[in-house]
Amino acid sequence: MPFAATSAPLAKALAERGYETPTPVQENVLKPETEARDLLVSAQTGSGKTIAYGIAIAATILGEAERFGQAGDPLALIVAPTRELAIQVTAELAWLYADAKAEVVTCVGGMDPRAERRKLQAGCHIVVGTPGRLRDHLERGALQIGALQALVLDEADEMLNLGFREDLEFLLEATPAERRTLLFSATLPKTIMAMAKRYQRDALRIEVARGTSGHADIEYRAVRIAPNEMEHAIVNVLRHADAPSAIVFCNTREAVRHLHSGLLERGFQVVTLSGELGQNERNTAMQALRDGRARVCVATDVAARGIDLPSLGLVIHADLPSDAETLQHRSGRTGRAGRKGVSVLLVPISRRRKAERLMAEARINATWGGAPSAEEIRLRDEERLLTDPIMDVMASEEEAASAKSLLERFSPEVIATALARLYRARLPAPEDVFDPGFGPDKRGTDFADAGERRAKPGREMASVWFHMDVGRRNNADPKWILPLLCRRGKITRQEIGAIKIYDRETKFEIAEEVARRFASAARVSAEDDITITPVEGGFIAPASAERGRKGPGGPGGKRPFHKKDGGKPGGRPAGGPGGDTRGPRPDKRRARPAQG
Repeated sequence: MPFAATSAPLAKALAERGYETPTPVQENVLKPETEARDLLVSAQTGSGKTIAYGIAIAATILGEAERFGQAGDPLALIVAPTRELAIQVTAELAWLYADAKAEVVTCVGGMDPRAERRKLQAGCHIVVGTPGRLRDHLERGALQIGALQALVLDEADEMLNLGFREDLEFLLEATPAERRTLLFSATLPKTIMAMAKRYQRDALRIEVARGTSGHADIEYRAVRIAPNEMEHAIVNVLRHADAPSAIVFCNTREAVRHLHSGLLERGFQVVTLSGELGQNERNTAMQALRDGRARVCVATDVAARGIDLPSLGLVIHADLPSDAETLQHRSGRTGRAGRKGVSVLLVPISRRRKAERLMAEARINATWGGAPSAEEIRLRDEERLLTDPIMDVMASEEEAASAKSLLERFSPEVIATALARLYRARLPAPEDVFDPGFGPDKRGTDFADAGERRAKPGREMASVWFHMDVGRRNNADPKWILPLLCRRGKITRQEIGAIKIYDRETKFEIAEEVARRFASAARVSAEDDITITPVEGGFIAPASAERGRKGPGGPGGKRPFHKKDGGKPGGRPAGGPGGDTRGPRPDKRRARPAQG
């Protein structure tokens, strides 16, 4: 028996649960040299850490005994960063120690502290909790730790990231000095190493190799998206994958609310997890995901830490994470305990460098590509319909009678069409998306230097030139620039004139009558890093106002939308972008007296 090295009641529980082969981290803690020693373990989320430290502390708190004695003050204390993780750890340890008759108590924020105090006073063997609530019980005298033999810090790096350093140090100082301390962390930054050195005794360091691809059971994909098509790309990725459950990560609560509304409107069964939800609301959302009533969860990093959904097959990073550790923690929600998963990073043009840096730091090799197209999704839908298990189910008498009635009235082709129509009606419609075409070693095809998109010939309207800090090197393309300008500036396509794409920048015309409103609305965007500003000296006099003159006209003049002003592609229209970008030259004729 692979787990024979552990206590007999635990080995029996593992066998009954179908655990045959230990994961690398479990195998490491079972080695003889780990017995009775403090451990500093680096292992990714989803690697079987809970079972690993459950096995590791058994020899300390249970010894050779088959069962625990009468419950009293706790023998082991497990500290976790979030309520969800603490609750899941409790559930895991409950079945692992069931034959040993262990009493396990959970102490977490958001739950009734009085009920927790009653359970602690009744006696227990293991306490699992979050740092703040455990400290509160200690200070109030409800939690007695004089008999404590083992202390486990689970996901220690996350607890420090969440600001629990002071609470952790309080717990470490308060617990008996002769305790055994096991510190588990996905990463080992300097702060963790300093804590281990201070509070552990001759700790044995165990680092479970991650390999070169971040996580062996997770497939990473980097999806190129145009700046204004993030939500459309999410829709298509969700539809194409059709995972039993998926998590979409956003960086802010506002982004969570916005995306949740958009997915609900499109027909997805979706819930949210963010810091503004109460514990009952969080529990309801998690239960909906577990029982299949919801298939998509939109969440912030903090709210989703500690989530373990057996059916979770897809993680989408709607907003790129802040660092490589967060990328690993997010992605670690899938591909757990030997199950396969997919982690998708949505990468706008302006975030490509950051995405490459994050994946390099996390040692992740991702496959680059565009978002699934609507046609690809329709083909997948057809394949799923043809292979749907319902086609192989034996018909009941009632169903056979209904089928006979349908065949007597309609042809097989009509019935099959109706079936396909009903099947597609329950699915959210795929979106048309544009692939910008960039990649880690690819800049994309060149565009014309000027005149890539021009106003309709003959249209005469004063305009203002604007600048945006993306160009050919960022695969700028009018196909996504036009909708971006309309969305950011709250204008219509008819109010956009020429778009001129250069190597590192793009310049474009906006109708003068809406330019001030456009400048105010387009200045800032939470969805991308593209900066839009007016071009200095971008007001050009209309050709009809200064006939026969050369140069751009007087300062403060306006440029009309007109094809003849742009010249040929690659030309340099006077005074506009692509021509003299220093701004309008002073009028050399005699100056007119000031008005007013």
